[in-house]
Amino acid sequence: MPRISDQEISRKLDASGAVLIRGAKACGKTESAKQVAKSVLQVDQNEQVEMLMSAAPQRLLQGDTPRLIDEWQIQPKLWDYIRHEVDRRRTTGQFILTGSAQPTEEATIHSGAGRFTIVDMRTMSWQELGISKGKISMGDLLRGHFNQDVHDESISLELIIERMIVGGFPALTDRNVSQAREINRAYVDLLAEVDMSRVSDTKRDPIRVRNLLRSLARNTATVTSIKTFKKDIQEVDASDISRPTIYDYLDTLERLMIVEDQPAWNTHLRSSAALRKSPKRHFTDVSLAVAALGADEDALLSDLRFTGFLFESMVIHDLRVYAQAHDAKVFHYQDSSGLEVDAIVQKYEGHWSAFEIKLGTGQIEEAASNLLKFQSKLNPKKVKAPMSLNVITGTGISYQRKDGINVISVASLGV
Repeated sequence: MPRISDQEISRKLDASGAVLIRGAKACGKTESAKQVAKSVLQVDQNEQVEMLMSAAPQRLLQGDTPRLIDEWQIQPKLWDYIRHEVDRRRTTGQFILTGSAQPTEEATIHSGAGRFTIVDMRTMSWQELGISKGKISMGDLLRGHFNQDVHDESISLELIIERMIVGGFPALTDRNVSQAREINRAYVDLLAEVDMSRVSDTKRDPIRVRNLLRSLARNTATVTSIKTFKKDIQEVDASDISRPTIYDYLDTLERLMIVEDQPAWNTHLRSSAALRKSPKRHFTDVSLAVAALGADEDALLSDLRFTGFLFESMVIHDLRVYAQAHDAKVFHYQDSSGLEVDAIVQKYEGHWSAFEIKLGTGQIEEAASNLLKFQSKLNPKKVKAPMSLNVITGTGISYQRKDGINVISVASLGV
């Protein structure tokens, strides 16, 4: 299945000796890498790897190039061997490394600067799944253009909720809602019972991991303190859990790339309001938040306020996929006056666009007013004007308002 990141992988192979593809387990890293690799070493399956690592590690790197080294982090010393081999060969496109966890901090790893480039792969976006036609391009929005010829149709709330439950893992594209729900819950169970302990060689309490995952899910797409997580966990766990333990569990989840922070945007204001710096927290795929809570269609339909936060997290995921294809990153804005903007997509060279994300059409007017208020706070002498102001809606259609703000259906947004 074609992925938006395929072009980025090829481009970076042309530019560097090795490419590291990072992403959560089962997001499609290995399959995408196999499309361009000429030989493959599967570190977690080849029984000779451990023996050769101590006797003749260079033999593991021999093979047609690009050579895929899958789950390389199991043998983190491979990083340095590959780095030296890239230096020796002095040519591009030699190795692709894929892994579903970062190596331990104790592993001594050279930065790889000048030899490695990195591709962050996520689960599939709506455009990759074929739900969005991509008629409204992120690239255009970052250039200040809006496709006025879009004639889309609104999508149902039921479809949006279905997609939240199923998620974007490639293996679930042909599964129904019930099947996907079971598989995603099993993913969370294995995460709590196996992966959290395996990745750091330290036994983790599965019950506490599950409780933390539930708290993360309840607070998805929000700025949440460690104090909040501690309080949530203690409501269902009589024993005390320390702040260092929560930090440790969060760090492990980040190493597994299960959670991904959305950093705060740093800019210049002409008002006296101070910028807030804390990140928002998201699961790598919104379906994992749903699975962690054990929610189904009825539960999400009966609590549309919470479902709105899940929708925001789902859209942030897609914005990240589309933004990355244009060398851009996704931030959020929050200041001390209480003003928030859900997403700021900013290119490396500085051009940016702002997005409010609303599940229903009844919030569009409020979102548009919020964007204009936000724009008025910026210091025009120190920050570029936005290329576009946008409201992404779930159940609405796409059009441009008289005030110039774009209303975009999530089913029309693409790369």
